[in-house]
Amino acid sequence: MPRRTPLVIGHRGAPGYRPEHSRSSYALAFELGVDAVEPDVVVSRDGVLVVRHENEISGTTDVAERAEFADRRTTKTVDGDALTGWFTEDFTWDELSTLHCRERIADVRPSSASFDGEQTVLRLLDVLDAARTASLEQGREIGVVLEIKHATYFASLGWDVAALVEAELREAGWDAGQWPLTVESFESTVLLTLKDRGIPAAYVYLLEAAGRPFDLVAAQGKAAPTYAHTASPAGLDALVGRVDGISIDKRMILAPDRLGRSSGPSPIVADAHERGLRVFTWTCRPENRFLIGQFRTRGGPSEFGDWEAEWSVIRDAGIDGVFVDHPDLGVAFFRDARGAAR
Repeated sequence: MPRRTPLVIGHRGAPGYRPEHSRSSYALAFELGVDAVEPDVVVSRDGVLVVRHENEISGTTDVAERAEFADRRTTKTVDGDALTGWFTEDFTWDELSTLHCRERIADVRPSSASFDGEQTVLRLLDVLDAARTASLEQGREIGVVLEIKHATYFASLGWDVAALVEAELREAGWDAGQWPLTVESFESTVLLTLKDRGIPAAYVYLLEAAGRPFDLVAAQGKAAPTYAHTASPAGLDALVGRVDGISIDKRMILAPDRLGRSSGPSPIVADAHERGLRVFTWTCRPENRFLIGQFRTRGGPSEFGDWEAEWSVIRDAGIDGVFVDHPDLGVAFFRDARGAAR
């Protein structure tokens, strides 16, 4: 059954106010009342699951300013895209643990960037422990929505990411359903592998608005299904019994036309609910840069636009979970009486 109000998930903590995936970002998200937080995980050279949005880390750490790591700069192809920078798989955890977090979009969030350099990079274990501690301190359950990044790419380097995740969940005591756990990925292969390993969690398949999942492209080439097909009724039929839900780009709900005007909510949420699938959406942000054209206002990309109007379309679609960068706004809008009024 759809939830009366959606889960409010701190997307990488509270990155509207602190550098993403930093300890203070997660601490602030807990303080502001999120139901769960979302760490992204990638792999270090020695097999540690590191909490970073991507394995290329020049934009979110101070690695480029560290002279001792200058020779690690390189170009790689990750999921079909050529990237130049510094990559987690070229560093041990001990080395990565010396790097400091920084704001990824400082031009939009200068206040968050004022906290650059204050805190070091985290492991998955650190976030799991922090969520459990916050749950006990606040007397409420705070979940973790764990996103697995680039599993097929890391498999090409010899890493079984599902096995690494299983081991770290067991080490942290998150392996037996004691705490609310969701696992998500844009690659269904790693989701189903981890599910087969018996880790009790909700398994949620991430869908882009366009393109194809890299794991299936690697296995099937041009025969791989598109994300758009997977989001169709026939594609959703094929997910029933395999995963517990989908997590979709908010544009798939807003359905903007060529002029940036919403024609939503689209039927995707109702279609998924008819099949017993939960629906999460990402990412609700208030700044003009991230709103569709209809809801942007004057003042530039960093100014808050008419975010409440955009979020109303998403809320009214009946979603089960929403990722937010500003947890206070998300909690107030989606959970309190004002936001849940319809």
